[in-house]
Amino acid sequence: MTNKLITPLFCAAAAAAAGYYVLFYAHFAVTITVILIAMAALCLFRVLSSLNALQARKLRIPAFCAAAFAAGLVLGICAANAGHNEIKLGISQDKITAVQGVLLEDPRLLSGGNVMASISLRKCFGSSIRENVRVSSSGKITVFFPRGSAEKLRGFGRGTEIFTEGTLRSTERGLSISAQSLHIIKPASAIERMRTGIRLNLISRFEGKIWGGLALALLVGIRDNLDENITLMYREAGLSYILALSGMHLAIIAAIIAFLLKKPLGFKAAAIAGAVIISLYCLFVGPMPSLVRSAIMYLLGILTILYALPKKSMLILSLSFLIQIIITPSQGNTISFILSYLALIGILITSRQLNSLLAGKVPNFILQPFSMSFGAFTATAGICSFTFGTIAPVGIIASLAVIPLTTVFMTGSIIWLVLDLFSLSFILSYPLSWIYRLMEITASLSGNIPGISANPAVVLSLSILLILTITVLEQRRRVSLARLQPFPY
Repeated sequence: MTNKLITPLFCAAAAAAAGYYVLFYAHFAVTITVILIAMAALCLFRVLSSLNALQARKLRIPAFCAAAFAAGLVLGICAANAGHNEIKLGISQDKITAVQGVLLEDPRLLSGGNVMASISLRKCFGSSIRENVRVSSSGKITVFFPRGSAEKLRGFGRGTEIFTEGTLRSTERGLSISAQSLHIIKPASAIERMRTGIRLNLISRFEGKIWGGLALALLVGIRDNLDENITLMYREAGLSYILALSGMHLAIIAAIIAFLLKKPLGFKAAAIAGAVIISLYCLFVGPMPSLVRSAIMYLLGILTILYALPKKSMLILSLSFLIQIIITPSQGNTISFILSYLALIGILITSRQLNSLLAGKVPNFILQPFSMSFGAFTATAGICSFTFGTIAPVGIIASLAVIPLTTVFMTGSIIWLVLDLFSLSFILSYPLSWIYRLMEITASLSGNIPGISANPAVVLSLSILLILTITVLEQRRRVSLARLQPFPY
């Protein structure tokens, strides 16, 4: 590997992204042309490197990059094909009256009391002029259950096989069914039922606390009891990402694990034990794209501690992307997946350059979180503008207060759970309420500052221009420092 950004692994990840998001939807001739160009570049480098030994050493890395790029393109296209949700109903859509399938996620409570969940189709039922029809089906669809099914579904989680009657309809996001009834065909596995039991226990323990809904959302991603006003305030303040489990939340949990295990087990043993705990935590919470990305990077980070991988952030990010689109190819199409990787690229590149550029001019305790928030914002602004219609730059400043408060709140909530086992949780109830109110006020004040509604292309262009400006200024600073000669003694 090389210390530069352009490495074979980075080229493979970049090519896989191009194959996944661009070439999969492009004309077949365009795809083949790009792959052939990459292969031609590889052949050219191999021919040139055969001329002499010196030339071979110079072209070794470019040849590896060309090979990795070609392989990445193929991988990205294959992953996009594997992640494509192809629905096979077996009969005409307008004839379907009922479906049977397995819950792919825990049912989510919506405003108004309705429940939503994704299911993996097993069978479709319909009626024709002569007889009732039952056919095997496949694919993933969304089911909206009536309010009366909420309590019944609450006791059943991911992995439960259900039968529901209803009306199938097409939407912009794919097929969905408005259910009119609910029947449990087969309970989930014993492990999944145990997981659901733990989940319900957590919900009941936090129930009745004004801050309980936020604690559940931040700790285990359960947003059923989260106040809608909090969700709205965070969205208007550009802080919605804080409510979605991601690297920030996993970092807090990992830090607590390291604090508890480092001294009794030692550094490496504590890291390995932490990896096991993090893996179990992700299995409990569910396959959320941003959380899966964070978990994979955490596990790769363990390999760097064990000297199995170089300690290079961009290498780990590239490898994480390749692993994730291989093991969960369908997640690559989610906005959470895209924003998660773009935000981290912004943190690793733009924020580091900004931090270096402003070092000594801004206090470090302000500069570090500001540069990270700024880097993530600029990298994701174009996608956010396209997806949500507006962007909220105030979130860069608001995060300086809300993220530390969130860290304290999450840590306090975990300690509260432990104290609750001994009926001592009242000690932290008031402090947690106070921190919750402080987070609520901060988000509310920030949300009063209007966001920016602009053409996504304009937002993307300005973001790229801003990133390039920071890069140029940082390069000039480095060149100026390199020209300085040491003072002669």
